[in-house]
Amino acid sequence: MVSRPNIHVKSKVAVVGAGITLFRRRMLETPRELAWEAAKQALDSAGLTIRDIDCVVIGSAPDAFDGVHMKGEYLADGSGGLFKPTVRVYVGGGTGVFVPIAAWWHVASGLCRTVLAVAEEKMSPARPHPQGVFAYIWDPVLERPLGPNLLWIFALEMRRYMHKCNASKETIALVSVKNKRNALDHPAAQAAANITVEDVLNSEVLVWPVNRLDVSPVSDGAAALVLASENEARRITDSPVWIEGVGWTLDNTHWYNRELGYPRYVQYAARMAYKMAAIERPWRDIDFAEPYDPFDYKELHHIEGLMLARPCEAPKLLEEGWFDRSGELPTSPSGGLLGVGNPIAAAGLMKAAELFWQLRYEAGARQVKKPVHRGVAQAWGDLMQAGTVVVMGN
Repeated sequence: MVSRPNIHVKSKVAVVGAGITLFRRRMLETPRELAWEAAKQALDSAGLTIRDIDCVVIGSAPDAFDGVHMKGEYLADGSGGLFKPTVRVYVGGGTGVFVPIAAWWHVASGLCRTVLAVAEEKMSPARPHPQGVFAYIWDPVLERPLGPNLLWIFALEMRRYMHKCNASKETIALVSVKNKRNALDHPAAQAAANITVEDVLNSEVLVWPVNRLDVSPVSDGAAALVLASENEARRITDSPVWIEGVGWTLDNTHWYNRELGYPRYVQYAARMAYKMAAIERPWRDIDFAEPYDPFDYKELHHIEGLMLARPCEAPKLLEEGWFDRSGELPTSPSGGLLGVGNPIAAAGLMKAAELFWQLRYEAGARQVKKPVHRGVAQAWGDLMQAGTVVVMGN
């Protein structure tokens, strides 16, 4: 028996347009200019102007990256939000997928007929390095005296995953090889490359077992989507992409008290989205996926959290080519964060935009080789804490 959606909405919600800037380090454009460039592309692809938009949803990670306080207000005119109902959402690295989720509920509730969803990030201005921004996220009593940084924490998590799943560095490096190769076909890509496993293993060790090529780059960029109610979507386009399910969760902050080898924050969010989309067997019902991959091991980690593979099964499937663009379940056919780049909030929204382009068969050289009817995008934020998931179908 197929489970039914557990929520009543006033209108189905569709994505009708998408846009993305280049992802680069030290972009010359201001955050406002990046936001507008992505927004204009999304509006143009939908055949709309800003006058056709009822509401605006903005997403961006910490203000400290740009050095701009109250960044939602700052980005409002760049995102087209002046004189329109506008909200900024933020859940750390999960923000990029939470932006279309927030836009979805604005439309599904009947509050807005059309929503412009924009995510922007400019990490380059953070000095001396964007990692310094995260020096203040730690518990001031239990953690900060140790002087941790994110690379240390995720090195611990990667090592735990390797131990629990008997996954080798060589196997995990295949994710970086795959995604950077996929990104060669992406016009916005920052870190596309044709590399080998040996290149990854021989790159600089940051914190063992994390090498430089295991990690996504520091990036600037923006992405945008246009969402519309069912009536508006059918008026705008003959090929809307429907948002079938959304899910999110916020786990506790005590990352050191949980099993690091499995991302339960992703599983909880995925269950919510799958129930809404009436999906009982995601490994069968999902045709392709854009899991969040700021580190190469995180793609495998998140594939399992999305229940697209059993716990500890993803490394074996990766070796068999299961997740290749021509495989049974393509993952990160865009190139992901490892290949396209990682302007935090914009990177997650890029993942959602890739679902739109794939489901409209508009992904060009990135198009997966098999027919696609349903895809899932996911992002993650904070210290193994926030999970955001969106399911789209055509």
